[in-house]
Amino acid sequence: MREKPTEFDRAGTGSSKWARAGGGAIALGLADMDLPGPAAIGAALAARAAHPAYGYTVADPGGRELVARWYRRRHGVAVDPEWVLLLPFGPSTALRLLLAAAAPRLRGRAAAGVVPEWGGFARVCAAAGVPFRTAALVREGDGLRLPMEALAAFRPGAVLLSSPHNPTGRLWDGAGIRALAELAAAEDGLLVSDEVHGDLVHPDHGLRQPVAVALAGAAAGHTVTLGSVGKTFNTSGVPSCWALVPDAALRGRLLEVMAGYGLWEGGLLEQTVQRAALTGGEEWLDALLPRLAAARDRVLAALGPAVSARPQASYLLWLDGTALGLPPGRARAAALTERDVELADGADFGGPVPGFLRLNYALPPALLDMALHRLTRT
Repeated sequence: MREKPTEFDRAGTGSSKWARAGGGAIALGLADMDLPGPAAIGAALAARAAHPAYGYTVADPGGRELVARWYRRRHGVAVDPEWVLLLPFGPSTALRLLLAAAAPRLRGRAAAGVVPEWGGFARVCAAAGVPFRTAALVREGDGLRLPMEALAAFRPGAVLLSSPHNPTGRLWDGAGIRALAELAAAEDGLLVSDEVHGDLVHPDHGLRQPVAVALAGAAAGHTVTLGSVGKTFNTSGVPSCWALVPDAALRGRLLEVMAGYGLWEGGLLEQTVQRAALTGGEEWLDALLPRLAAARDRVLAALGPAVSARPQASYLLWLDGTALGLPPGRARAAALTERDVELADGADFGGPVPGFLRLNYALPPALLDMALHRLTRT
């Protein structure tokens, strides 16, 4: 008889993660958490909903300083509030509009990134008509290193990077981020560092998130950091993000591009969620981080050498399905149909080796254990 997960039921919420998995399978594919978010966010939404007018809203007057204070408090770095743009859409849309705003810098040149990597970069570049060239990450000990020489050889107009890395959950070292910013500056281009998982650094290794705009130094004008409360507080269903853009001309150009699409800073629900998260979610976040680290350790103990690199942040890991007996050409399909577990296909991340999968371990312990039992059965 098939086991049935019972903890933290998301039935009736329209969860795309669980809809994609289908009936009976445990969803480990999409990047949101099967954990309840901060009560402060629900309370703020309920309070705003109590007022029966939902018309146009201005950007939160204190929103820029709120984001800047968050970076000082959580990451120990100085962010000028003037750099902050409060965007009523998700990071993928922000990147698409950034590429349009930065078109004079790109001058028809390719963007560059690494593989494996979050597949959104390739999709957005294709939509923008920007060629996207990639270089494979370099294995170094039990971790990964950025392929600086290969990226520099592309002479890119833009460098696109997830930081922490999606799909492995690894943190890049500050020197590597600085080198990418300097590469972008040397080419009169742009480094876009997608740091939406940056608040989810595990607390047991003493590392800190490398905030690109703070590390870039003289190259800051060629650097953009994207951040969001969506991954941190599990609110991605209300799309929003912020862009840290030190270059005033690029900020202005981005706002012009947004206006051309009928978009402006702010957003009613987006700002309600963001303010509640950044002012009332910190205690919840402090409790979440050791919980994610404990879940990571459960996965490492169960899957062992099948895990490509030990995660240091977020709730994602890169998994060699063939080490679990899954066929390389159809690892995801076999995991779903034969083991009742839905994962993300490594091919979506440009994985250079067939058979890899991305696994999301942000689940309640009992449900995670059930998923791991299914995944390792033969």
